[in-house]
Amino acid sequence: MYFPYVRGKQFELIALRELCGFLPNFSTKISPVIEPIKGSSTLKSALKTLAAKNVNFSVIINPKVGGLVGEGNKIIELLKDVLEHYNNYQIAIIIDSKIEEQIPALIEGINNLDLNYQGVTLIHNSEISEVSIAEIQNNINVTYNIIYFSNTSRRYYRLFSEESRISLDDYFKDMPRNADYLEVGESPFSEEYSFYKDEGFFGFSDFLTVGDNYSDSGFLPRAVAMHLSYINASGKIMVKHFVSDSNGDVSDIGGKFAEALEKLVNWCISNDINTQAVEVYKDLHNRGHFPGLGTLKKLSIMHHIELIVDKI
Repeated sequence: MYFPYVRGKQFELIALRELCGFLPNFSTKISPVIEPIKGSSTLKSALKTLAAKNVNFSVIINPKVGGLVGEGNKIIELLKDVLEHYNNYQIAIIIDSKIEEQIPALIEGINNLDLNYQGVTLIHNSEISEVSIAEIQNNINVTYNIIYFSNTSRRYYRLFSEESRISLDDYFKDMPRNADYLEVGESPFSEEYSFYKDEGFFGFSDFLTVGDNYSDSGFLPRAVAMHLSYINASGKIMVKHFVSDSNGDVSDIGGKFAEALEKLVNWCISNDINTQAVEVYKDLHNRGHFPGLGTLKKLSIMHHIELIVDKI
């Protein structure tokens, strides 16, 4: 099972919503993890669409980034409103270094929630003691334990049952500037889709072709970069980076987009890469249309998820 970790930005949520419409195996192979950053209409729409397609998902009620940090009650009220007649989802809690002191309050808060949900997903962004783990699991219906490998020790995941273990890591190579991807060309991503079962996990998670670094500030880039995942001859997921060439200033973003898009489309044709997102890229190229930078992120996410769903 694949658990893509999605921050609740507009185009990330739209990617999930649109994928529901055309991936026949979506509900059986995928369980998105959503960290809301604001109680937007796009979030509500995405949740309604996931529910309509009977897709299981987890919604974080203690986000660590965005405009809803410390506003768990707002998220709970949103879930109560949008998912009144749906229960195929988990509420999710991020486990960080501060939460160990608050375990009794956490247990009480979860058990008093007036929500019709299936269970709880714990996202282990840091380690807690075995005593705390036992206290939580004895008092809460924990469905999944998502283990962020970069933030925990190699043995930590062994403290959890195999049927609840989900591996998480940030495999996306984040560069300071888009133009830096010109030097990179492509970067390794992961092989989790091939090995997660053999390594004793129920599922695996990643931050897609976005990465864990979060920023809510927008700016015009000097270069436009497009990121497209693919599986190489060795079975490893790689990310190909397509970058514009006229990167001297921030003018003519549409022209920069066209430069990067031509590289992407030509490469996809040469390598027989075909997904729903790639078809959209080809259509944009044929029409000479620039849809905005947010759409690039949406299409990259959609392509990445479709690639993985097709392989598991």
